[in-house]
Amino acid sequence: MEAAIARPFHWPVRVYYEDTDLGGVVYYANYLKFLERARSEWLRSLGVSQSGLLESQRLLFAITSVEIRYLKPARFEDELIVSVALDRLRKASMSFLQSVHRDHVDGELLCTARVVAACLDADSMRPRPFPAHLFRE
Repeated sequence: MEAAIARPFHWPVRVYYEDTDLGGVVYYANYLKFLERARSEWLRSLGVSQSGLLESQRLLFAITSVEIRYLKPARFEDELIVSVALDRLRKASMSFLQSVHRDHVDGELLCTARVVAACLDADSMRPRPFPAHLFRE
């Protein structure tokens, strides 16, 4: 696996009022948005354009499972770091280990997740192999 995809990726997120509930705590479903943004930015950092893959190769990614564990609450105006680490790359799927920390990468751990994404043909919505140039082992 190439070093760029093997190395953990970190993406900063600020908690806005719209992310929180009445008590100023991040609503649980919004962590999924934070995780998604970090995975999208990870792909972008590798030079992968999801819209480009859709247009040129009729390829898209779909989440097939998420295991998430909420450990401590994030709150309004917190600065978070969302991490992405490629856990496993298969022929037509990949799994990620992700985490959310407060303030910095080694800050207080708030959330952990394992996310699996499938590579799909956009027209048939059936699994298909990743293009050889996308991720090289």
